Amino acid sequence: MKNKKVLFLTQAAMIAALYVVLTFIANAFGLASGVIQVRLSEMLTILPFFTPAAIPGLTIGCFLSNLLTGCAPLDIVFGTIATLIGAVLAYVVRKYPILVPIPNIVANTIIVPWVLRVAYDVPDAIPYLMFTVGAGEVLSGGILGMILLMVLKKYQNVLFKEDS
Repeated sequence: MKNKKVLFLTQAAMIAALYVVLTFIANAFGLASGVIQVRLSEMLTILPFFTPAAIPGLTIGCFLSNLLTGCAPLDIVFGTIATLIGAVLAYVVRKYPILVPIPNIVANTIIVPWVLRVAYDVPDAIPYLMFTVGAGEVLSGGILGMILLMVLKKYQNVLFKEDS
């Protein structure tokens, strides 16, 4: 029982760390924030397909990324909530791999435009912001995420094995 808890915590910590690193890489190229966002870290939102440890890992990773890249407090809170909602629902639909990226895409497409409007005073219309944020999410979480899912699926018994 103890080893399962250690494995869970280790996986969650590694996912959080990887999320932060990938966000910093995207941020270095100006892709991690703003009206058009293509966070490379969003491809990790498919990880609840493999392990429930991805839920806290993604949530903490998003929180730390938003905090460390200087996001507004509302963005830190509601961006993290969007990721948490997406991660939980991705875990719920994990029996259908093609659906796994959709909850995060939808959660961010609905929540982040309002954060941009309220926290950053972005003057663009909400439908436009939903389009731009959604497009970035489809690219990073949907396309890159599904590629990552297919690659990791080949190695899931090694990378995400249960405690023995």
